Amino acid sequence: VISHALGDLVNEEEALSRVIVTRAEKDLKEIKEVFAKRNNATIHEIVDRKTWGNYKAFLLALLAKE
Repeated sequence: VISHALGDLVNEEEALSRVIVTRAEKDLKEIKEVFAKRNNATIHEIVDRKTWGNYKAFLLALLAKE
C-alpha cells in the first residue's frame, strides 16, 4: 500500500496517511525495514522527496517515532 501510494501520490494521499497513522504504534519499524529492502530507499527518503508542507512534516514526524 505504501509503495502504491507513493507512486501515485496525487490520488493516494489518504491511503498513505492511513497506513502510516494506523501502523505507527504497531509494526511500522518492521514495515520500514521491508520497504527499504524492496525499494533500495527508506520510506523517510521517499516521503521527503514526494511530499511537501505540513503534510510532509506530519508524515516525517510519524516515521521518525520508533
